[in-house]
Amino acid sequence: MKIGVLAVQGAFIEHEKMLERLGAECIELRKKSDITENSLDALVLPGGESTVQGKLLRELDMFDSIKSLIEKGTPVLATCAGMILLASHIADDSTVHLGTLPVTVKRNAYGRQLGSFVSENDFKGLGKFEMTFIRAPYVEKTESDEVEVLAEVGQKIVAVRYKNQIALAFHPEVGEDSRIHEIFLKMIK
Repeated sequence: MKIGVLAVQGAFIEHEKMLERLGAECIELRKKSDITENSLDALVLPGGESTVQGKLLRELDMFDSIKSLIEKGTPVLATCAGMILLASHIADDSTVHLGTLPVTVKRNAYGRQLGSFVSENDFKGLGKFEMTFIRAPYVEKTESDEVEVLAEVGQKIVAVRYKNQIALAFHPEVGEDSRIHEIFLKMIK
């Protein structure tokens, strides 16, 4: 299994370590040829700064290739900024990046870095899961009946699945619990 991990900015190394521990091979995506010259089975869009990542995707000519893979059904796991990259709408912002996930997200919804926190909550199909939120967004609203809500914290949606896309407001890669990454790997045909 070859997993393309967006590695232009943000917390990509932690995802790689988790996925490699589960037996996957990770390819760091830093330029267009990293996408076009590898047969990727899945994608990871990590946390970081969504504005910077979106800008770099365009400047490095990776945007269309990544969007095309997602639209063709390649499984994608997106965390924090990755959720914002996928969202079809960002609250109070006209910016749209990939726009493949029919949700409206609220950026930095829990405040600045000092507003970061860890919470243990139910995750659909897994039970309790420790969730680390770092300047996290949340899903303000879903825009399709096909969007499945996987987790909520304080009545705010923090994890969704839509077709081949799992988007999380939190960072499962920073903990020891690999169950979400295992679900992601099972999505690969």
